[in-house]
This record gives sequence, structure tokens and C-alpha cells, in this order.
Amino acid sequence: MNNQDEEVLKQIEREVRMREGASKLLAACSQRDQALEASKSLLTCNTRILALLSQLQRMRKAQILQRVGRRLSDDIVPCKGKVALSDLRIPLMWKDSEYFKNKGELHRCAVFCLLQCGTEIHDTDLVMVDRTLTDICFENAIILNDVGPEFQLRVELYSTCVVEDFSLGALGPRRVSILGGSLGCSSGKKIRAAFESSAVCGSICNGAVSGPGSVFPPLSPDLSARGPKYNLLAHTILKLENVQDGFKTHDLSLAATEDSPFWLPLYGSMCCRLVAQPLCMIQPVTSGQLKMKLEEDLNCWENVYAVLRGQSLLCYQSQEDLESEDKPLLLIPIKKDSIVCVSERDPVGCQTIYITTQQEEDVTYTLTTHTPEDTQRWTEALWQHKYNMSQWKQCCEDFMKIEMPSSRKSITLKQGSLYHEIVTPNSPRVGVVAPDLSAEIRTLLSSYYKERCG
Repeated sequence: MNNQDEEVLKQIEREVRMREGASKLLAACSQRDQALEASKSLLTCNTRILALLSQLQRMRKAQILQRVGRRLSDDIVPCKGKVALSDLRIPLMWKDSEYFKNKGELHRCAVFCLLQCGTEIHDTDLVMVDRTLTDICFENAIILNDVGPEFQLRVELYSTCVVEDFSLGALGPRRVSILGGSLGCSSGKKIRAAFESSAVCGSICNGAVSGPGSVFPPLSPDLSARGPKYNLLAHTILKLENVQDGFKTHDLSLAATEDSPFWLPLYGSMCCRLVAQPLCMIQPVTSGQLKMKLEEDLNCWENVYAVLRGQSLLCYQSQEDLESEDKPLLLIPIKKDSIVCVSERDPVGCQTIYITTQQEEDVTYTLTTHTPEDTQRWTEALWQHKYNMSQWKQCCEDFMKIEMPSSRKSITLKQGSLYHEIVTPNSPRVGVVAPDLSAEIRTLLSSYYKERCG
């Protein structure tokens, strides 16, 4: 077992412990809002576990292929980047009698979104929805920090019917991915035992995280969890082609029918701002000394300090000018359709790099380095940079700003917080303002995990 396997196994074990703690918290909940949050945490843990198991399976498959002599592809790989989704809005389509005339039984649901990109999984805040709302609005800004241009961001909308007369009820059996022998004997037994020892709550869309050939055996009935049951209401997958510096509408695939108790009248679309920042656009790719030909005279060369960043090769008279943020001596445009080539021979002793870019007309810039090693380094960096831009496409044409997520707002609960109910039941309460349940549950689960590992 290599270090990568061990790291993924540690993450799986941690999520299993977190889920076990969330199950115990859910069993102790006496308030509706507390149970809704705890059940959401369980579903999120389950999704992370299955995603990590899928990653582990892919890693083991790659190791087997290497052992039997099949090489993995050595093709050039594009740079990673940041992807952010914010201002998520899902419009609702209530009947006139429900919204305008306020007739009929009040139908109320608790909803949240689960966002998954590989093994990186985030959840939004819970939103209570009834006929007084025309849109489901999620204020969270979700940032994925290490994704490639081939990313697939799956957005799932979960819903559960909220009853005023709250009581915890047993849920049906849940399904988990079989671990099989790919984990190895000791690791597989350990994680299987952890799965069977903890309750599972919520529901997972079979096609969301399971791969081809996965098997989902039901847990025994006595392991079923108690509490609210979230069901998948709608989902969509966002890709690079959906990235745009502004709001855009995306189609939703509905996963429920109108007769479902957790149903909400969706239009079948959602609006959000999905932006991306490739690392090659926000970080210097490479830098160093270059010699640049500024005139037609072959002997007229000038030493410059160059930085390759974004859509430009910035040339300064010295590194001090760069650090003092002076304007560059020359700015050479670098685009995905720019041509970078190297001469075979050069009288100076090092190969010459030619950069041709189309502006009003084709313009060719001539550069050279002080050593053959620098020539190779700069050439490879320029080729890699051009490839990065060709893969990230529109994300490299204009800089897209990512708004940092704001801290979660506190909410007011008349019944007190989960912390008061479970951790310190005998402590006197001070006021009725409790911190956000999501953050509070995370703190409690973290404490539970530390106790188990200590």
C-alpha cells in the first residue's frame, strides 16, 4: 500500500467516524431544526465516503495496470484552477390558488443543495420553502480549489417534507457501496465494520457517485437511522462550457414526481454564477533573465527580466523594476493561437525563441537566453502555457473575479441550540439566540472525532 492509498483510507475512516457521531447526535435530537441539520450532515458524509471509495478503486486499478506492464498516458496535462459557484437561484412555479389566493394546505419543505466535483463535496445551508417564496435562494459561495478543465460539477437538490408536529420516525434501509477486496483484507474489514456499526440517514441517488459494476446491498433493518429523510428532487451537471462571467440559466433534470410528499413545483431550471480561474492566469508560470532583440540589427540585444503570466510575457529592465511595480519595458501578447518555435542553430551560441502573435498583423518577437538549459525551460513553459489556455478556453480570455464566501450568519431559534440540548442539558440558557446549527454540528462532530482518536 502506497502513501496515496493510506491517505485516502484515513479520509474514509475519518468520514465514517464523523457519520457515526452524526448518527448519535441525530438520535439525541428533540427539535425539528436540529434533526434536519443532523440528517443533512449524515447525507453529506455518506456522499463523501462513496466518492472516496470510488477514488480508491480508480487508484487500485491504475496500480494493477502498471504491474501488468500497461503504461499510463504520458500526455501533457493542463494546469489546475479554481472554480466557484455562487448566487444559486431555483425558481418555483406555484399554482395561482396556492400563491396568489393562499388556499389549500400549507406545503412546507426543507431543501439544500449538494455539490460534488470528484471527491470534493460541499453542501449549502438549509432553506425552508413554502408557497410564500417564488425562488429558492442559496447564499453560499462554493469554491473548488483544485480542478482541471475537464471538471464535472454535479449539483443535486434535496428536499424533505416538514411537518409541524415533529417526531422522529424510523427510515427504511439505506444502501452503501460494497467495499469488496480492492481495499485489501485488513483495511476492507476495518471500514466494512465501521460501516456496519453506524447508522445511515438520508438518501443517495444511485447514479450520483457509484460507478459501473458497483453493488449496493441493503443494510440490515436494525441499522436503519431515525430522523428526516432527504430525497433527490433535481440535479444537473455543470462543465467548462457552462462557465461565464455573469448569471446563466441551466436546465435541471427532475428526479421526483408531483405526488411525492417532498415535491416542490420547479420550473426545471436554475440560475447561478459559475466562474473559473486557471492557475496560469493568476500565478506566474515562470520568470528569469532573457535577451531580447529590439531592432532589426542582429547585434542589438537587450537584457530583460521576463515574467510569463496570464496572456502576456512581461519584460522589465530589471527584477527590481518588477518588484517596485513599475510598468514593463515591453509586453508580448501570449495567446492560445500564438506560435512559439525555436531555431536549430544560432551564432550567439544558444537557440533563438521566436514568438509570433496576431494583432492587427502578425508580429514576431525574437528572444534568446544565456544557457541552453534556460532555452529549454522557457520553451517548454511557453508551450505548456499555450496548451493550458487552449484547454481552459473562455476562462483565459477575460479574468473572472471570484468572490470569497462570507461567514455563515447566525439564526434565531426559540427552542435553543443543539449544543444546549445535547452537550450541556443542565446548563442554564442565556437568551434565545443560537449560533448556526450547521457550524455547531461540525464543531460537535469534530470533538467527537478527536475523542475517538485520542
